[in-house]
Amino acid sequence: MNVTFLGTNGWYDTLTGNTCSVLVQSDDWNIIFDAGNGIAKADRYIDQGKPTILFLSHCHLDHLAGLHTLTKFRFRYPLQIYGQPGTEALLRSIVREPFMVPFEDLPYLVGFTELQEGSHRVPFPVECRPLVHPVPCYGYAITLEGRKIAFCTDTGFCENAVILSKDADLAITECGLRPGEESPDWPHLNPEQAIRIAREAGATRLALIHFAAHTYTSLKDRSAIEKRYRKEFPGLIATRDGLTVLV
Repeated sequence: MNVTFLGTNGWYDTLTGNTCSVLVQSDDWNIIFDAGNGIAKADRYIDQGKPTILFLSHCHLDHLAGLHTLTKFRFRYPLQIYGQPGTEALLRSIVREPFMVPFEDLPYLVGFTELQEGSHRVPFPVECRPLVHPVPCYGYAITLEGRKIAFCTDTGFCENAVILSKDADLAITECGLRPGEESPDWPHLNPEQAIRIAREAGATRLALIHFAAHTYTSLKDRSAIEKRYRKEFPGLIATRDGLTVLV
């Protein structure tokens, strides 16, 4: 499977990248995690003749802002949106006039499924668990083609992130904080905490995303993180927009 990082910034867009969105391409599915502004680039990569699923972690706008670009797509199957309980009502409150084109007026159908915490088949296996953030936020783990991918953003260090990343071929976690930085009132991860999650989980590779736009101001800042911590976790990847990883 190909995993393409469409948007790797946290908070807002800069020259380093767009806000958060990750594309997973399997033989049968297009799977997108979060709908920050990076999602607008998905049509560069996907086969719109395949079914597409969008998993949403939470409703902060840096994870939803790209929904206004859904009008550019021409999916030939209904777009299926998955999220935590309450997601559909929240989305419908903003995906409407005068803010953006309503779901009902898109050139394809849109379906919603709200997932309770636990394991499900959609039809492939997916596990969702709450993370630690100022608003309710889900992390996900999917298993496809004999591979496991975990997606955990936004969050502080928590046991559920470790559980979701257990034995993952690729664990995707945020890196909103600088090395050694703490933010107890607005939980995010620093590189050390992200590596701790991957280590405790036994993940093979760790991809860092959601780099805070105001503190990781250049791609060199990200590369420095990868260089500094690669010895501690050889499978570490500091992502950038447009990077594709084979899983």
